[in-house]
Amino acid sequence: MNIEKAEVLVSSPGRNFVTLRITTDDGLTGLGDATLNGRELAVAAYLTEHVVPLLLGRDAHRIEDTWQYLYRGAYWRRGPVTMAAIAAVDTALWDIKAKAAGLPLYQLLGGKSREGLMVYGHASGLDIPELFDSIREHLEEGYRAVRVQTGIPGLPSVYGVAHSKNAAAGSASGSDARYDYEPARRNAIPVEESWDTRAYLRHVPAVFEAVRNEFGPELPLLHDAHHRLTPIQAAKLGKSLEPYDLFWLEDVTPAENQAALRRVREHTTTPLAIGEVFNTVWDYRELFEEQLIDYVRSPITHAGGITALRRILDYAAIYQIKSGMHGPTDVSPVGLAAGIHLGIAIQNFGMQEYMMHSPATLEVFRTTFSFENGMLAPSEAPGLGIEYDDEAAAGYAYASAYLPVNRLLDGSMHDW
Repeated sequence: MNIEKAEVLVSSPGRNFVTLRITTDDGLTGLGDATLNGRELAVAAYLTEHVVPLLLGRDAHRIEDTWQYLYRGAYWRRGPVTMAAIAAVDTALWDIKAKAAGLPLYQLLGGKSREGLMVYGHASGLDIPELFDSIREHLEEGYRAVRVQTGIPGLPSVYGVAHSKNAAAGSASGSDARYDYEPARRNAIPVEESWDTRAYLRHVPAVFEAVRNEFGPELPLLHDAHHRLTPIQAAKLGKSLEPYDLFWLEDVTPAENQAALRRVREHTTTPLAIGEVFNTVWDYRELFEEQLIDYVRSPITHAGGITALRRILDYAAIYQIKSGMHGPTDVSPVGLAAGIHLGIAIQNFGMQEYMMHSPATLEVFRTTFSFENGMLAPSEAPGLGIEYDDEAAAGYAYASAYLPVNRLLDGSMHDW
């Protein structure tokens, strides 16, 4: 069963997606997600110009050999563009292999370890009453865990908050009270946002106190600091949030310097989730071996595919570290479906991020997975259970978009 054709499909049903479709000489097709938000065309070009010519004629069943060929053979290893391209190839080949077997993909990964994946949604508001409305909306939709993000007094726009100055709020249900915007704004240059760490550190503990008082102790709560803190600031935040029993505190500090997490770990018992911008197992080695984090945030789409992320999570399991796969709407339904199949099979599943894709996205990507009672589950369709609608995609042309940049109040560039 050899690869006959590989197509790089770029579409923008509400936001930009890059999809790889591989077709074998016996007519089977497989899909892979290659979306890299704000840098989509870099991955599309890498695939089109450098990877697709290497795939034609290869045995589609040789997934491990193809992964090694693309990773080791390029010489220039790692990085988000390379690993997103490899992930797309790897996921598409797993999709094909499962279709050839006539089985849903999770069966090839060892079968079910659970009946569904506990997920969390994105609740947000510019102020606490608006935040409460968003939490209630998510609970009514069936979510049983929520990420809590709020506006910060004095800042006009804050990442992850619907109604922020630069947020185009909206959701599949039509409400404007939830965070479902495309942070890669369709401007000629990136939007610039402002940040005040002291204001943030003063405000956030009071928000969580209010949420706990309103919704009780049982609701799992999460929070994303989005890499904006120094290690000592992150330690202070983690300690201040301990009374509110977070499920996890995410991306508290840029973790390129893995040793920075030691300072955070020394001062707080709040669980830590890290890694949505990590691409390989090497990014995690020190964090795992010193047990500096509790949850792995990498998605299949950006970490080299199912093959690579399975290795990362098996390594994490040795240290009782669990999965927490990144799952915003810039991971396409193909990438999300792959995460569902992997999450249902692994032993050390923790929590799955789940933002509902827009109706336009779901016109292009025909899904079969289900969301019920706060849990995602794969269907029994062979492969990933996703089909790509070319006719629908033709109506949604790529549109240039940039993620925002962040500046401190004095104008200095800061981590976004």
